[in-house]
Amino acid sequence: MSTYNVAILGATGAVGMEVVRLLDERNFPVRSLRLLARKHDGRTCSFKRRQIPVLALDEGSFQDIDIAIFSAGSDVARQFGPVAVKAGCTVIDNSSAFRVEESVPLVVPEINGDLLHPWTTPGIIANPNCTTAITLMALWSLHQRFRVTRIIASSYQAVSGSGQKGIHELDSQIEAKQRGHDIRREVYPHQIAFNVIPSVGNLLPSGFTDEEDKLENEGRKIMDHPSFVASVTCVRVPVYRAHSVAVTAEFEQRIDVEKAIECLRLAPGLTVCEGSAYPTPIDVSGKDNCFVGRIRRDRAFDNGLSFWVVGDQLLKGAALNAVQIAEELVRR
Repeated sequence: MSTYNVAILGATGAVGMEVVRLLDERNFPVRSLRLLARKHDGRTCSFKRRQIPVLALDEGSFQDIDIAIFSAGSDVARQFGPVAVKAGCTVIDNSSAFRVEESVPLVVPEINGDLLHPWTTPGIIANPNCTTAITLMALWSLHQRFRVTRIIASSYQAVSGSGQKGIHELDSQIEAKQRGHDIRREVYPHQIAFNVIPSVGNLLPSGFTDEEDKLENEGRKIMDHPSFVASVTCVRVPVYRAHSVAVTAEFEQRIDVEKAIECLRLAPGLTVCEGSAYPTPIDVSGKDNCFVGRIRRDRAFDNGLSFWVVGDQLLKGAALNAVQIAEELVRR
C-alpha cells in the first residue's frame, strides 16, 4: 500500500485533535505526520503511541507533504493554502475560505465523492460548513427520490462549534453561576450558560447571518441544484457537542413518510430513529453517523416532510468528513 506524508494545520484545536485521532484509529496510510499550529507552544499530540511535537507554521511547513488538512480558519487558509499547493500538496480545508469558488470542489463523500475520482494533485478541496454537512446527510437521499425545492430550517449549534474557547466559556459561566459570581462574556455576545442565542455568525444586510447563508449556498453546490433555496435560523445552545437541525422540506413530488424512511435507511452514514425514538446531541456525540428522527408529513407544504437530524459537528461536520475526503483520494 502506498503511504503519504500528511500535515495537520490547527492540530491543537478541537477539530485538529479529532483529525489526529481519526487518522490513527482508521489506520490512514501515513508515512510521516507533521503537526502544525500558528504559534509554537511546546505541545505534543499522541499518534501511533508516539508523542509528536507541534511545530510553528511557516512558509516551509508544506515541503514534501502530500496531503494537508487545514483547520485554522479562513484567514490562515487563504494565506497558506496557495503556499501548500505551490509546494505540491493537496489541501483539504475546513474553513469557508474556498467553498464557493467555482474551481474548488466542495465535497461530502457520500454525496459527491465522485468529484474526487479524476483528482490530480496539487490543489484545494473544501470541506463544507458543519450544519450544511449534517443537514445534507439526511436531505440528499430524499432529494434523489423526490427532488427538494426549498427548506425552512433551524439549527441548534453546540459551543464546540466555536472551538475550545466556546467550551471554556460555557464551563466558566456555569461555574460562575453556581458560585454566585459575575458571568463574563468573551466569545458570545450574550450569556450562553442556561440560555440560547438566536444568531450564529456575522449579520448581513439581508437580516440573515453568513452562517445561515451557508446552508443555501453550499447546499446548491454540493447537490448540484442551482434552484435550491433555504430559509435558516441558526441558534447557539448550551450544549457541548453535536449540532441539531429541525428541517421542513418541500419537494417536487408528493412524499410519503414510509417511502421517505425507506430512502433514509439506505443513506450511507445515516442512522434512522423510527416511531417514537429520536436522537439528541448527547446520544450522537462521538459517533461517526448522523442520526435522523421525528420524520413526519408537513402540514404547511403540500409536498412537505419535516424531520430532526443530529450530528457530531466535530466529526461529520468537520474532522471525519475531511479524513473521508483524504481516504477517497488515496482509494481512487
